[in-house]
Amino acid sequence: MEIDSVSKITVLPLEKSGSMQTERSALPHVLLVLDQFPKTLGGGERIVLKLAALLPQYGYRVSILTFSVHPESVVTTLDSLPCSIYLLPLPCTYNLSAVKAANTLRIFLRQQQVQIVQTFFESSDLWAGLVTKTLSNAALIWSRRDMGILRAHKHVIAYRLLSALPDAVFAVSEQVRKHCIEVDRIDPERVQTIYNGLDLSEWDYSDRAETTPSRPLITTVGNIRRVKGHDIFIQAAASVVRQYPNAIFSIAGGVLDPDYFKELQDLVRDLGLTDCFYFAGAVTDLHQHLSAADVFVLPSRSEGFSNAIIEAMAASLPVVATNVGGNAEAVKDGINGLLVPPDDSMALAKAIAHLLSDPSQARKMGIAGKTIVAENFTTEAMMTKITRTYKDLLSRG
Repeated sequence: MEIDSVSKITVLPLEKSGSMQTERSALPHVLLVLDQFPKTLGGGERIVLKLAALLPQYGYRVSILTFSVHPESVVTTLDSLPCSIYLLPLPCTYNLSAVKAANTLRIFLRQQQVQIVQTFFESSDLWAGLVTKTLSNAALIWSRRDMGILRAHKHVIAYRLLSALPDAVFAVSEQVRKHCIEVDRIDPERVQTIYNGLDLSEWDYSDRAETTPSRPLITTVGNIRRVKGHDIFIQAAASVVRQYPNAIFSIAGGVLDPDYFKELQDLVRDLGLTDCFYFAGAVTDLHQHLSAADVFVLPSRSEGFSNAIIEAMAASLPVVATNVGGNAEAVKDGINGLLVPPDDSMALAKAIAHLLSDPSQARKMGIAGKTIVAENFTTEAMMTKITRTYKDLLSRG
């Protein structure tokens, strides 16, 4: 349905959203804005959904606005979400249609009495952020989740030109915070680190058996695209199996780059790994997948902060990760895992083999990882910091 006769914002017909929003209409209204809901969701989209589910418990009304929705996302992911999701089609942010859309968004923010707009990804940060600050009284928060590796040059320039725009910036790691300050030139007082959080009660299963597995499983989790370094993982596997021929390797994640996926399949075949390496696809039960593994690997070429790392730590897995982005803020080298340089398959293979050679130490690292999650990366810690900033911005009027 349309918001009014002029607006082209439509609300997705979700089962639970209507009555829930009516009940919360008197609460401060937070609008989460993101570029798209693709067929295969990434970490950014998933944290938006998590915030939408949690914020009402902390006394906020929440809605989501996006510029594009894949039809399968509605069916598989969004249909049970207890908040309204609005669609504002925006194929381009710098033409006449974008100017008209800006007025549509202005009307929407006023009619919906939105007090805080929190944005995710480039178009949301820059276009929706500019509209929010110039055409409404709502406070603006940018959510920064990466080191800018996928930005176009125009985005680099735009972030610097609009660095004074946000009232606050939530950086997903200290390294991302540093990038915001040094590269985007945002006032350090506006940028704070808020780590992704997990509900450990969802990961509450018995510690791993102390017996050495006959066929150890080494897995990684991440949607298939080149930045995730899956080719390096496969090359490392080829080295490991020469020493541990019973080892099994897997990659769990949806295919975002079909050409790269074909390269990976060919690499598995060419290295003779067909019998010990498999692609699990987009797993529906991550808990079960990780509980069956013995070592978790994150071979990324770049990261802001990896959800997969703390999920593996919550599952009491020892972690081998590349020393990029915020990985070292979760993986303490030699304590709950091992850090290696990016794009170095031999170093990755050596670290994996080290854990396989000493199952007792690997188990101790897994236990230490779960303790680190409990101390630093919980949902409660994340939401406390987020809502503290919300209250501060609302108190400023």
